[in-house]
Amino acid sequence: MNSIVTQRFIKCHNKLREDNRIKSSRQFALALDYLPQSLSEIMKGRRDVTIELLRKAIQKYKINPIYLFTGEGPLFMSEETHKDFRVLTIVTDSKEDEQIVHVPVPAQPGYANEPGNPAFTKDLPTFSLPDYKYKVGTHRSFDVAGDNMEPTLFEGDKVVCSFLDPTLWLSSLKINYVYVIITRAEVMIRRIKSVDKDENLVSLISDNTFYPEHKLKFGEIREIWYVRAKISPFLPSPNNIKSYLAEEMYNLKQTLASQSKLIVGMEEKLNQFLPPDKND
Repeated sequence: MNSIVTQRFIKCHNKLREDNRIKSSRQFALALDYLPQSLSEIMKGRRDVTIELLRKAIQKYKINPIYLFTGEGPLFMSEETHKDFRVLTIVTDSKEDEQIVHVPVPAQPGYANEPGNPAFTKDLPTFSLPDYKYKVGTHRSFDVAGDNMEPTLFEGDKVVCSFLDPTLWLSSLKINYVYVIITRAEVMIRRIKSVDKDENLVSLISDNTFYPEHKLKFGEIREIWYVRAKISPFLPSPNNIKSYLAEEMYNLKQTLASQSKLIVGMEEKLNQFLPPDKND
């Protein structure tokens, strides 16, 4: 028995024929540069639809990817939805299993400029993870650059993320969760502070409080990726942790001592301006 996604794909194919948008399954296959014999195998339930065939069908016939993967919404996208829809380039292995594409720091400016360019994306390194949750949906990993997200994420860490479809941005962004935001200029990793549905914008904050809050219109955003895990090259030993805590305690004591001296000094100066106590 074929997968639920394949069953939904077949339903969309049949609806296209019912509405006379295609004359035959053969025409449908050829329009998607796919072998009619292979499509026949899919229609008979002998094989599952491939990711590449889904991508082409979404582009050509405006099949709704939300319906394909979740079963929700209409079978096809409206003209307005399709105009704003961007096809996401994916990379598969020899078994047609989707791979996680990694975007290192040097490639991030180019990725921001050309997120949908298949040639650019397919030149990036790829890998897979054994956890089942990374076998469903599309995932990317990104290098962490800078200190915006310290102490949660450090430069050199990698974040593994799942794709958030643009149709879900307003309804599914989770407050206080970390996301990778792709704009036309950069790749940024931030925490969601709030979503303003009336103004159609999102407020982003850094875990490093040195950096101010940043607001972005959804129209400025190309892609949003939900951070699900991090891969860190830093593995602290117990001694490192003890040293770090000792240093933090020392700094705290120094700060308290400095503040105590400041308070005593202020009290002495204040007493100089107060009238003497008549009981003395």
